[in-house]
Amino acid sequence: MLPVQRRLPIGLNQDPHRDRRIADVEIQKVCFALGYAEGQPVEKVSQRVAVAFLFAIETAMRVGGIAGLKPEDINGPVATLPMTKNGSARKVPLSKRALELISFLPREAELVFDLKKTQLDSMFRKYRDRAGVENLTFHDTRHEAITRLASKLEVLELARMVGHRDIKMLMVYYNETPEALAGKLG
Repeated sequence: MLPVQRRLPIGLNQDPHRDRRIADVEIQKVCFALGYAEGQPVEKVSQRVAVAFLFAIETAMRVGGIAGLKPEDINGPVATLPMTKNGSARKVPLSKRALELISFLPREAELVFDLKKTQLDSMFRKYRDRAGVENLTFHDTRHEAITRLASKLEVLELARMVGHRDIKMLMVYYNETPEALAGKLG
């Protein structure tokens, strides 16, 4: 006899949401392990992974969107993702910093970062471990980016930028610390 699977009522998640923030020192450690130094030429695959990591923190894009980004998908300060996880296209506004990061990359590749999704994810994990950073996934960059962007954009603007059709989803990704919120109160 097979065990009965219990289901929670609609709207209740079985797994708690992650609320992992990425400290600046962790960003520095990961980039250092990947061989990336700001202002230095990006020549190695590991350095492209570092730029993708920084780009993710800047844009809140998922690993698949970053890995699939083609040069022709970027038009000025906007990147067009022809197919997202949700099955539709969307346009992502790019900050000056995001455009600067892209400018560090070699230009002869078919894809902006010249990395496959699996390659980007596995290399990130390998070098994250070398850096001694624990409990960090590439997807945590989305949480970090959304939390940072929340201080710059209104709620509707933020939802539009990150592709959330339901504003409630922002609560899953917005992970500001209580101490930072207390600081805003003065």
